[in-house]
Amino acid sequence: MKFGELKSKIEKCLTESYSKNSVKKDLFVFKELVLKNKNVSKLFYLYDELSSKKGLNEEVANEFVNQSITIYENTINKISKNDLKELSSWVGHIKTNNEYSNIDDLFLVGLLNLESKIKSKRIIVENLKTEEIKRNIEVINVPLKSMASVANKTIKSYLSNLNEGEQKEILKILNTPKEKLVEQYNNTKQLVLEKLEKQKESSDLETKRTIDEVVNKLMNENCDELNYFKLKTLSEGL
Repeated sequence: MKFGELKSKIEKCLTESYSKNSVKKDLFVFKELVLKNKNVSKLFYLYDELSSKKGLNEEVANEFVNQSITIYENTINKISKNDLKELSSWVGHIKTNNEYSNIDDLFLVGLLNLESKIKSKRIIVENLKTEEIKRNIEVINVPLKSMASVANKTIKSYLSNLNEGEQKEILKILNTPKEKLVEQYNNTKQLVLEKLEKQKESSDLETKRTIDEVVNKLMNENCDELNYFKLKTLSEGL
């Protein structure tokens, strides 16, 4: 599997982990298999840089690509087959498009691939020459040590869809020790149940049914970061 394919699968895995309640697990694996492996993380960063809009002039963009090819060639051979096998075992089942196919083609070896390499280089150079459009969306930094240059790009794509208050709340919850999280979850859950019971006293029949459904759902939910975030939001809205 080409490195760009692996990177695309990993990014989709991390993005979807928020909806699958597997954030901490996937970030832990990401840290172990990518961040702690200096050669894998170097290629991750290299692919990010080559796919970025930098507003470079033609000469600098071409030199940037040429230097990147050298870095890739000096790095890929230092990554063991076992390292790639572990990455594939983690995300190989994920279905997604290869978002870095042009970069993969740029790094192809052999005369038979020369045409693909030239086409890909032109596309990458044109992208590097493009100015990035600044959006007026402020996204706070993810406070995970050593992940800034590699993981933030993926995580921010999810956080950018939330408002600043929600971003801060999710990140605060993610960094809460498990024991404290369970305690806070149980306290908030009890408070929500009391609020719902009180609200039920003066509600019509339809509203009472809805409240019963919410209570039943809460009683059967497990304590995790996403459920705690939703529970807190519910509590604040009651």
